Amino acid sequence: MRNIRIFVSALLISAMSLSLLSCSSSKDTSVSESKKDLDSSVREEIHDNAQNNDLLTGELENKKIKWLSDWDINPDGTGKNVPTELAVFQERYGGEIEYYPTTYENRYDDLAQYIQSDEGIDFFYAGNLDAFPKGAIKQMFAPVDDYIDFSQPLWEDIQELNDSFVWDGSHYLVAVEATGDNVAVVYNRKTIAEAGLEDPKDLYDRGEWNWDTFQEMMEKFADPENQHYGMDGWWYEFGLLNTTGVTPVSIEDGKLVNNLGDPAIERAENRLYDLYTKGCLINLADFSWNVQPAFIGEGKTLFYPVGLYEFYTEKKQWTAKYGEDVFFVPMPKDPDADEYYIPTGMNSYMFVSGGQNPEGVAKYLECKRFAMLDDATAELGNQQFREDYGWTDEMLEMKDEMNRLASENPVIDISRGISEDCGKVLDDGMRSAAKGTPWNETYDMINSVIDTFVNEINAAPTSADIN
Repeated sequence: MRNIRIFVSALLISAMSLSLLSCSSSKDTSVSESKKDLDSSVREEIHDNAQNNDLLTGELENKKIKWLSDWDINPDGTGKNVPTELAVFQERYGGEIEYYPTTYENRYDDLAQYIQSDEGIDFFYAGNLDAFPKGAIKQMFAPVDDYIDFSQPLWEDIQELNDSFVWDGSHYLVAVEATGDNVAVVYNRKTIAEAGLEDPKDLYDRGEWNWDTFQEMMEKFADPENQHYGMDGWWYEFGLLNTTGVTPVSIEDGKLVNNLGDPAIERAENRLYDLYTKGCLINLADFSWNVQPAFIGEGKTLFYPVGLYEFYTEKKQWTAKYGEDVFFVPMPKDPDADEYYIPTGMNSYMFVSGGQNPEGVAKYLECKRFAMLDDATAELGNQQFREDYGWTDEMLEMKDEMNRLASENPVIDISRGISEDCGKVLDDGMRSAAKGTPWNETYDMINSVIDTFVNEINAAPTSADIN
């Protein structure tokens, strides 16, 4: 593995990662103070819904659960209110989440230190898709089967997804839902109209939103010399790749599988290379490798694929960046795929080894499920999007539609969950076509490296050199 690490260092000089998007407090631990709270009438309705429904049972002796992350579940400075599921946890069980801040870059180092010091951190976010399976193999996380029964009514409609993340016979990852908000194509309707192009939402409604129409629009709009760019962002490469329904690495029958030789991946990479050669992609080197999301609001960029978390803030924050006329649609369909696949996120969590209150985490996650399944409580969640984030009904409908696509045909990319080195090789390699390197050259460079990572873990997971 030492030679692989040397290769990784050479290959990844220009690699970009999700850490570019992260920030957090510098404090060691804190109980978050409520920045904003629900209206008392809303709390009362949530209380009644939770108390009078058989889906939530039992009581909770230890009401505090410890959460380590680079973001707080509790209200924070973004203007978000108490999330509906947290309010359910508070009203039904008297629950409390104690927030331990970290940074995206230091999450695992801090987690390891907390585990070693017996701090009793209870749960950790798995939705970044870099915790599984390596965290289970390294025993940073604990099996959940003693606390969650996925065959029960609260979980049965998500059981199949959770069963796809079994390692060594146990569930380690708890997926609360498959989400379609992982990558959306953000655009400004005023820019589209002024360019004489058709609204992507109309194309989607007619079943004509696909790679071809996506590219045609960019080719018509892009003119870098006049500050017109087809597409920008860190997410479009894997966003497009995932629409094939094939991920670089997958788990099949409890074993890791290298899929880099799949024709679908080659098809997606060739399309990215074509977008590059036809000038559809912004050259971030011209901007010191900084993305320019504000260009959407300024009418300079046509498409900016990004997670919908960008819109989980007060309206004045997202309109300042993207403009008043902003909207979003799913990534376009692969015209050769058998289904409409989109990049699938997961609202998912891991139970930390040595956690002091796994029962409390299980109850909190049950409250998250309840907040989705109980119609009255779910509508209160939509009301939060309208009142706190300034969303329109059309935005909510599109978000629901994207969740439907993700739930029907989930495409979960666990590439970053194999190991840090494996994730970096794939992250840089899969982006190369969009920077001018033909896929066949990248494939020849990285395929054997990924084989080594995968084969080593499959042969002897507990002794594999995983970072």
